[in-house]
Amino acid sequence: MCKATLNFLARYTTIKEQHQINEEIRDREVRVISAEGEQLGIMSAAQALVLAEEADLDLVKISPNAVPPVCKIMNYGKFKFEQAKKEKENRKNQKVVELKEIYLSMTIDIGDLNVKAKKTMEMLGDGNKVKVSIRMRGRQQAHASMGVDVMKRFFEMLDGKAVMDKAPVTEGRNILMILSPAK
Repeated sequence: MCKATLNFLARYTTIKEQHQINEEIRDREVRVISAEGEQLGIMSAAQALVLAEEADLDLVKISPNAVPPVCKIMNYGKFKFEQAKKEKENRKNQKVVELKEIYLSMTIDIGDLNVKAKKTMEMLGDGNKVKVSIRMRGRQQAHASMGVDVMKRFFEMLDGKAVMDKAPVTEGRNILMILSPAK
C-alpha cells in the first residue's frame, strides 16, 4: 500500500477492541473459565482449545494483560451480539447536556428580566446548563459591580430552580455566570 492510503486508513478507521479467539490465541499458558463460569485452572492454550471444541464453543481471550491471560469458553457470536446490544442501550439512555446562553444588559428593566428568567427556567427544566452573560459597553466597564448586582438579582428570580456552577465573574468586557438545574 502507498503512504497516502495508509494515512487515510489510519485517519478514518476506528480501532475497536478485538478479542482473540480460538487459533489466534498464541500464549503458551492460559487461565481457563468454563461456559458455566467455573475456574478450570491454568493449562496450555492447545488443551483449552480442545476443551472448547468438545463443548462446540469458542475459546475467547477476555483479559490479555493478566498473567497468565484469562480465556473463557463461550459462544463468541452470542457474546458479540450481547455486547452490541448493551452498547446500544447505553447510548440510548445517555443524556447530552447542552450549554444554552442568555444575554442580559446592565440597564435591563424588571419586566424584561422576568421574561429572561422564565426562558431560563424552561432551559433548566429541560436539563440543560445555562450561561448568563452581560456585555459591558463603553463606560459600563467602569461600573462592573452594577452588572454583578443584575446577575445576582436574576439568580434570585429563579426561586432555587438553579444551582450556580460559576459565580458572576468579569472576564474582559463580559460578566459571566453558569447555572445548572437544581436537583
